[in-house]
Amino acid sequence: MSLVKLIAQADERGLAASGLACLDRCLPLLAEEPDTLRPLWAGIVSGEGDWSTRLAETRDVLDQALDAGATPNVATVLVRTMLGSAPSDWGIESLRAWADTCSVVALEIHQRFDVVGENVSAAAEERLARCREDGTGADGEGTDPAVDGVGPLVAGELRRQIRILEILADTKDPAALRHVMDLSTEGQRVLRAVVSRRARSRG
Repeated sequence: MSLVKLIAQADERGLAASGLACLDRCLPLLAEEPDTLRPLWAGIVSGEGDWSTRLAETRDVLDQALDAGATPNVATVLVRTMLGSAPSDWGIESLRAWADTCSVVALEIHQRFDVVGENVSAAAEERLARCREDGTGADGEGTDPAVDGVGPLVAGELRRQIRILEILADTKDPAALRHVMDLSTEGQRVLRAVVSRRARSRG
């Protein structure tokens, strides 16, 4: 099933986790501390009763990290957009809009760091949109985004987004959220390594 369809069919927990996981994987662009979003992950477990408070706390922490860091660039502004657009209410439509926004932004960020190049042209945006609409299974079945003109970072991010929604759609087991967090941490390590390698090459 395509990423767009999975987002359309997900419940509140799946949508919140999908959006947060996208933000989590891009966190190395904003903060060095890998566990900054852990309280918000816990808010997903609690659902409506705890989400709003934990979101406000997380925004404060990341705002401070960004203000204390280097001059914001396009990528860091995009990450801040993901956090800023997170809904305070635990409503399915607002969470779905957020998950969709985070999906697009995360793919664009990975596009900027991919070997294809930093500039995201109109043609590249069209390819990203087509990849989200095509079915690409985590097992490699379906349309392969790497063949469709995007690089390996984008392809990996797309597969993670799809797999996370598949995991949460198949079960209500709380342990599934741990699996999602592990997948997100894996993606975070990948992007952190790319950012570090690029910084060394420019130094």
